[in-house]
Amino acid sequence: MNQLAAATSPYLRQHADNPVDWREWDATALAEAAERDVPILLSIGYASCHWCHVMAHESFEDVATAELMNENFVCIKVDREERPDLDAVYMNATVAMTGQGGWPMTCFLTPEGEPFYCGTYYPKVARGGMPSFTQVLTAITETWQQRRDEVHKASAQVTEALQAQAAGLPDSDLAITAELLDHAVAAVLRDEDPKHAGFGGAPKFPPSALLEGLLRSWERSGDPAVLAAVNRTAEAMARGGIYDQLRGGFARYSVDPAWVIPHFEKMLYDNAQLLRAYGHLARRSPESSAHRVTRETVQFLLDDLGTEQGGFASALDADTHLEPGQPGVEGATYVWTPAELVGEVGPIDGAWAAEFFGVTTGGNFEQGTSVLTRYTDPAPADIDRLDRVTAALRKARDGRPQPDRDDKVVTAWNGMAITALAEAGAALGEDDWVAAAVRCARFLLSEHVIDGRVRRASLNGVAGASPGVLEDYAWLVTGLFALHQATGELSWLDEAQRLLDKAIQHFADPGVPGSWYDTADDAETLVARPRDPVDGATPAGASALAEALLTAAAASDPDRAVPYFSLAEQTLQRGAVVLARAPRSAGQWLTVAEAALRGPLQVAIATETPGEPSELLATARATAPGGTVILAGLPNSAPLLADRPLLGGEPAAYVCRGTVCDLPVATSAELRASLERT
Repeated sequence: MNQLAAATSPYLRQHADNPVDWREWDATALAEAAERDVPILLSIGYASCHWCHVMAHESFEDVATAELMNENFVCIKVDREERPDLDAVYMNATVAMTGQGGWPMTCFLTPEGEPFYCGTYYPKVARGGMPSFTQVLTAITETWQQRRDEVHKASAQVTEALQAQAAGLPDSDLAITAELLDHAVAAVLRDEDPKHAGFGGAPKFPPSALLEGLLRSWERSGDPAVLAAVNRTAEAMARGGIYDQLRGGFARYSVDPAWVIPHFEKMLYDNAQLLRAYGHLARRSPESSAHRVTRETVQFLLDDLGTEQGGFASALDADTHLEPGQPGVEGATYVWTPAELVGEVGPIDGAWAAEFFGVTTGGNFEQGTSVLTRYTDPAPADIDRLDRVTAALRKARDGRPQPDRDDKVVTAWNGMAITALAEAGAALGEDDWVAAAVRCARFLLSEHVIDGRVRRASLNGVAGASPGVLEDYAWLVTGLFALHQATGELSWLDEAQRLLDKAIQHFADPGVPGSWYDTADDAETLVARPRDPVDGATPAGASALAEALLTAAAASDPDRAVPYFSLAEQTLQRGAVVLARAPRSAGQWLTVAEAALRGPLQVAIATETPGEPSELLATARATAPGGTVILAGLPNSAPLLADRPLLGGEPAAYVCRGTVCDLPVATSAELRASLERT
């Protein structure tokens, strides 16, 4: 019997009506496999995954296929976003066996959870050299029943390899130096697409964390080539179809190298990371389009991903269901024809809109439709026209069938959103953005932190059972530190330190200082305890924790700051090998390392009127490089403000690099000069 109806994952609930007897991953399901003496069929995906939907429609909704699955396997469905630990372990197994990975992931396991055969999508009918799913099921069943020794041999080899992979980063003599970071940045720039910007070829993914790291590198080195690469990529993405020209927000990736045709799913983690980078670029480039993208992306988060409880939903689906019970159509909500534009705004404005947004009769997508692009800016006389046309098209599009939303609230990704909203709101003077970050943080602390420990996700305000992994603690802590700086409130610091101490207690490798596991020491025991130090679509848990530790060291009192800083240094020292060997997969490592190389930089502003507009605070937020810890408040009201009095009864700014401090200054010009000194 299918057991997914009560799941807290929208992805699992999508499969609650399948004729497959799906179970969630738990000890009971594994015990059932042992009792029946059948293998486990593990299917891992996520709610906005296009090919997950395709395989579900072709195979999991098919009664005959379901009967074959139910008879010969215990079938387990996992949401990779809710159980990243399981996803990490079995993705490593899939890559080891096939040379590539992806979703849907299809793995066959022994009742002990050891993988012996893995793959991804299998079609209903064999094609293109791929066996059909039923052929795979039949072959696995025969092998299990007739050649069990081969199964155990394969599973033992794969399990041994997985456990070896979990050993962590190798020891090295590398240290975080300007030379290492310059080497990493130079290697990244050599991979830039000279024609379309970004890095690498199609499919083209937004280099989310890498953009922030490159910006911080430019702030240190002043190398114009670095800033130029950031600007080219930010501009190319903002003008292409990967960016929603009507409602803001970025799609997961573009299928072409020119950023034109998106894979239409929109993920919170992409948009939160990109908001951080575009907000940073906006304050550094007053005339750039980064301001528009920052504001529109914030609005997308609030309008399209905001939940009733104050958190942010995980994603919007790639597909739109135009007819009940039928497969979704990718991109159907978003694309246009010239005739549709004319129908919404009239022949004159419609023709103008078609030219402005690149909508042609031939189309740039499927069946003569076009994804909107924006390769020019409106003439001054057309700005009002653009606003009018955009509003009309947005309203019309809102009336179309919409993609499903994955309402699951994931702690780590919401922590990224808190960080980005707080930083951008403080830097650009948008109090409403900071307020949105505050609402989200209060919800997470209220519902996702239970008995002092973090849960991974919630649905409709109710936390699921899955424990938080390292990235959940790290990003929530980083978000709370960002709120401490944005609001000056001490309570955010206290909560951040409390959760950071829990992370140190439960995720550290006790034998290797600075090395971290992705799952807690008291989490479920899997065939391997995962830890991946490489930054991917989301930063590695270890690199995210490095930022939390470094910020904590700058914001805390000396008794706490010293051990935090020691752990941050040890973590970065171990991460140096990623920067040296795989810099394009080290965006978050670069982001944190650049901040560490500066000390990190701290700006404490003593004032008698906290919360009121401050020229010194505005100067610090506009001028200081990324990663600077900035706090304004009454003298002695927080650790960063301890023993930092006013100057002659007037506000004063104290600039420190690590443990070395400048003399306090009282004017914006003096503060700017201090911050711009290398």
